[in-house]
Amino acid sequence: MVHTEGPPAWRVSALVPFRALAAFEDAFAEDFTTVSTFEVEEDKIWVVEGFSAKKQDTRPLALRLALLASAMGVPEPVLEQERLPETDWLAASYRSFPPIRIGRFFIHGSHVEGGVPASAIGLRIDAATAFGSGEHPTTEGCLLAIERLGKKIAVARALDMGCGTGILAFAAARIWGASVLAADVDPESVRVARINARANRVADRVRAIVSDGYAGREAPEAGPYDLILANILARPLTKMAPDLAANLKPGGFAILSGLLSWQETQVRNAHRACGLTLADRITIKGWTTLVLRKRQAR
Repeated sequence: MVHTEGPPAWRVSALVPFRALAAFEDAFAEDFTTVSTFEVEEDKIWVVEGFSAKKQDTRPLALRLALLASAMGVPEPVLEQERLPETDWLAASYRSFPPIRIGRFFIHGSHVEGGVPASAIGLRIDAATAFGSGEHPTTEGCLLAIERLGKKIAVARALDMGCGTGILAFAAARIWGASVLAADVDPESVRVARINARANRVADRVRAIVSDGYAGREAPEAGPYDLILANILARPLTKMAPDLAANLKPGGFAILSGLLSWQETQVRNAHRACGLTLADRITIKGWTTLVLRKRQAR
């Protein structure tokens, strides 16, 4: 989903109110392929930041933010741009990516020694140029949802829409032994997902493709699916609800994340209109993961 052209050397950031976080994050995503957010004041103020290899002309972004702030009735954010210090980015990535235990899953980089704990499912994901290392609450929520469903249903065919590093596709392949199509609009993410599939020894079950949502032929032709995973953002989740429903088997499940808790109603309503109902929900640090089920055919 995200990548940079070379190591990040510049950072552009703004303080924004929590209730408008998703909208400002979308605005940043128009200019930066690497965008992150973090909380500085509980339930009130967050930082949105974009990273790039080159210094940016921030005037177009500042104008979009001003218009957005006016439309939402919130204070206009002040943009700050700074040059990042020279860093050994590989070493820094390793230090910032210790092993993570999420339910049965043990997410680790190739630099981690000691092996995978007994009874755990190892997922090897190196710090890379694609989104999805297990650190974000949305990825954590999806992995927990996969584990919960793994105890209840069988999945033969799955789709990971917006796959990033491929972590959710690998988890599905490992839990169910499923055949998984991993799709992303970003060719760099697909490249990384293919490398990771080989590293996790699931390349025979996970196929990564470049796809603009469901617009291409490959994703619909490989369906319908028992399970669809989509860890993206609320707006595209809402927009793609009819396509998701059309590609999901009756009785099939969808795990959706990338939405803030206050955006849940919007996403649920869009999918309810397409025949999906809420089966489960996981909320972590203000981010919600939804598990939806499509109605059985009559």
